[in-house]
Amino acid sequence: MRTFLEMIKFEHTVFALPFAYLGMVLAWAETGALNASAWAGLFWQWFWITVAMVGARTAAMSFNRVIDAEIDARNPRTANRPLQTGRIGRRTVWMAGVLGLAVMVLAAWQLNRFVLALSPLAVMGLVGYAYTKRFTWLCHLWLGVVDGAAAAGAWAAVTANLAHPIPWLLWAAVAVWIAGFDLIYACQDVEVDRRDGLFSIPARFGVPFALRLAQVFHILTVLLLVAVGFRAGLGWPYWLGLAVVAGLLVYEHSLVKPTDLSKVNLAFFTMNGYISVIAFLATALGLWLS
Repeated sequence: MRTFLEMIKFEHTVFALPFAYLGMVLAWAETGALNASAWAGLFWQWFWITVAMVGARTAAMSFNRVIDAEIDARNPRTANRPLQTGRIGRRTVWMAGVLGLAVMVLAAWQLNRFVLALSPLAVMGLVGYAYTKRFTWLCHLWLGVVDGAAAAGAWAAVTANLAHPIPWLLWAAVAVWIAGFDLIYACQDVEVDRRDGLFSIPARFGVPFALRLAQVFHILTVLLLVAVGFRAGLGWPYWLGLAVVAGLLVYEHSLVKPTDLSKVNLAFFTMNGYISVIAFLATALGLWLS
């Protein structure tokens, strides 16, 4: 189990989970559900949203790892992963992916019919991402759109619809945030991608262009979160948290340069973990004090 969790980087669930919770609490506020008589129902919504997120991410990472097993074996950066060294078998990983999808669909069924009806689209997005680098350099945006769906999906889990602008703004904000730091991460594999005929923006257009585009994406992230704050009428803690998020994004980009990618892991993992948690806490406090 420890080897499997290491392989799928289970601890990095922290990236998307706080944004799912962000969509959840904003939906609670919009529907007026935040009252003492509703706590039991809110607990079960929180529980099944969490289960859905864990199942979806487990499935996505499992399928990504097993579908890309041969590619990763040829990449010096990934050649020592558990699947490549034989510490875990492909059949186990395939089974974990299928189980993760089943758990996600079960959670959707427990939430409402609307998200259950949308779950096949989620399945296609989660499984399909692993193949995108084989035919399009827009793979980074595909990843962003799939991960961003977590925030909109949590809203839909509460409201059983997506008729409000807030979930779409959240979806777009998370999509460009994820796509931006995936661009940074992909800069490490430019030579390998070119050698193996794989598609990515850094491999197609070069590392300097990819880093500049990542900056543009993260500026859009902040602007979209500004729109969320105004639309939801959030209080001052949200704006303070958003300022901190913007500062962390600036710091993240200062860590990576076209000629020096040695701090990519710090920028990719540590900074983005802080960003997602701060964004959620700021939103929750902003709702409380609005």
